[in-house]
Amino acid sequence: MTQTFDLVVVGAGPGGYVAAIRAAQLGLKVAIVEREHLGGICLNWGCIPTKALLRSAEVFHLMHRAKEFGLKADGIGYDLDAVVARSRGVAKQLSGGIGHLMKKNKIAVFMGAATLPKAGVVSVKTDKGTEELTAKSIILATGARARELPGLEADGDLVWTYRHALQPKRMPKKLLVIGSGAIGIEFASFFNTLGADVTVCEVMDRVLPIEDAEISAFAKKAFVKQGMKILEKTTVKKLDRKPGLGVTAHLESNGTTTTADFDTVISAVGIVGNVENLGLEALGVKIDRTHVVTDEFCRTGVQGLYAIGDIAGAPWLAHKASHEGVMVAELIAGGHPHPIKPNSIAGCTYCHPQVASVGLTEQKARDAGHEVRVGRFPFIGNGKAIALGEAEGMVKTVFDAKTGELLGAHMIGAEVTELIQGYVIGRSLETTEEELMNTVFPHPTLSEMMHEAVLDAYGRALHM
Repeated sequence: MTQTFDLVVVGAGPGGYVAAIRAAQLGLKVAIVEREHLGGICLNWGCIPTKALLRSAEVFHLMHRAKEFGLKADGIGYDLDAVVARSRGVAKQLSGGIGHLMKKNKIAVFMGAATLPKAGVVSVKTDKGTEELTAKSIILATGARARELPGLEADGDLVWTYRHALQPKRMPKKLLVIGSGAIGIEFASFFNTLGADVTVCEVMDRVLPIEDAEISAFAKKAFVKQGMKILEKTTVKKLDRKPGLGVTAHLESNGTTTTADFDTVISAVGIVGNVENLGLEALGVKIDRTHVVTDEFCRTGVQGLYAIGDIAGAPWLAHKASHEGVMVAELIAGGHPHPIKPNSIAGCTYCHPQVASVGLTEQKARDAGHEVRVGRFPFIGNGKAIALGEAEGMVKTVFDAKTGELLGAHMIGAEVTELIQGYVIGRSLETTEEELMNTVFPHPTLSEMMHEAVLDAYGRALHM
């Protein structure tokens, strides 16, 4: 059976379902295809359930600090199964909400595996048979999955990916996390807070390597203070697995190999795009290192075929995927949307302390030829941070010394994942230091540090 639509979206993650909703709002007849869960990886196995886990860890951490706040809490403990059940419940609730949004916007949902046998056609293999969908426009939003390196493959028992870590069959006693990007550090933070002996191994010369060097150094100091062991410029060469006993990891650093024993390993060494078994090569779609090559409007070069989100490459962020989905839907509907500027997309890591950033790091700004002005302000100088008992952190700003353009902003500390959006808006509006200096920030708030960091870049900080 063949059905015809204006747009077919393949993949119902934060890029795909948002693209479908916006297209439907613009009057297009839309279908969406999903092989597993509405909401995709982010909602079911990524962004949302991990934040639910981390919230439990945060509350657990605060319970141990009760005395600092004049409170009493005895017999503090946790039930790992209950923590996980809450996380899965949050994901299930939101996934159901996506189904409601599809119905509300009259979007046809097809659950099954999609292929593109020819241009303008999507074939969907469902439980009831095969459906053929035709459309003038097709959006690929198939996302990505965990990268697995030879010898470090997950087995769900001794070696886990993020999926296994979201539903742990046990509480690790001695945990090795391979990779210190956002995924690795968030799980390291979660299990460390609950009492695991955590070692983080990073092949680069610092943890959170895409962040500003000062923020990475601050984060490392905080993690070590919390009891984590951080191994930088270290490669895991192989894992000797001993079922029922644990894993011996062979660690190479500066040409020397040592071994260490762990009961659990989490591999968080990046992602690969879900480009296989779709028929893309036969259509002439260009693929580079498991990601579809697109232009600034997410066009693949094949007429009427677009790719958004993780399958289209970095930055691998849900909010980037959603914004691309809206942009492409408006383009298909005849609009004239602005292309996305990757350097104005914030990145957030929900470890303890939180990390958030947007734009260029200080080093990248200098490498790009900018003469820079840099401002910093510590949490210890902010009244709200002290009142919250969260005096550990800093805000850093990077400006072009000649034009006053905000080139980048970098934060570490409590709730910085919420604060960063202020600087994101500033960059979107092409704000200079003058507008930020003249903005009145409410008191007492953590946001005042954003003001002070701007003032400091120009030698005008008031509380430092």
